[in-house]
Amino acid sequence: MGQSVSASSGGAQCPVDHASLKSASCPVDHDSLKSSSQSPAQCPVDHKALHSSSSSQAPAECPVDHSSLNQMPTLSQGRTPNQVLDLPTARTESSILRDSSTKWDYPSPQQFYNALVRKGWETPEEHIETMVEIHNFLNEQAWQEVLKWEKRVTDNPSEIQLARFKGRPGEISPKARFWLLAGWLLPSRFNTEPPFDRHDWIVRRPNTGEEVRYVIDYYSAPPEPNGSPVFSLDVRPALDSFASVKERIAFATEEAWAEFRENRSTGIPKRD
Repeated sequence: MGQSVSASSGGAQCPVDHASLKSASCPVDHDSLKSSSQSPAQCPVDHKALHSSSSSQAPAECPVDHSSLNQMPTLSQGRTPNQVLDLPTARTESSILRDSSTKWDYPSPQQFYNALVRKGWETPEEHIETMVEIHNFLNEQAWQEVLKWEKRVTDNPSEIQLARFKGRPGEISPKARFWLLAGWLLPSRFNTEPPFDRHDWIVRRPNTGEEVRYVIDYYSAPPEPNGSPVFSLDVRPALDSFASVKERIAFATEEAWAEFRENRSTGIPKRD
């Protein structure tokens, strides 16, 4: 818990130990993403360029402006002046509760494309729907990780609500800084690549009215053997309160103890 694997990526090794992460299949059929001539199936996002410090491209962050802790911004459904393809304007409902009666809606492909254009990012129109699927999938995976944490402290995790959220690309969390330091000290084991994006989610517990901030770091992880790209999400409650600190320590202790017992059991020879 705290990390989940989904689709995307570059070949750089993420500082998180991916061997301990649970796999989740990507919603995108990468075999169908073949170009009309020679190139093999691949993710439409140029992750190699995103990791290059000399690249002129924008970082791989969410194009939707979540710069303030409020509701999803109003995004235009109209075509851009130079747009060639017609993109769907239907929005997909998420599984994430907004309040007791409604759920959050994801941006439509047209809104997503408009957000990219507004930020000056050049993206082929034919890949927008794929990018939206990946964007939505990552958010769903992040929410499932939040619910795993919430199950530890509440009897009704299904009633938990996402009150508001904020995108904080470029702001490295303390934990991410720790992994960067680990990469500097042990480059053979850890990578020095920072997360490509960060979100802060404010979760509301309806039974008590308490609000808890969660930090989500998005890493590019090593691709699958078949070339399918991978993302790694590090999801955890922020250390804003004694209760969150206690829960983080308790989980880390449980995880370390479970790993110790597993290693011990595998190291004991079987008797005839």
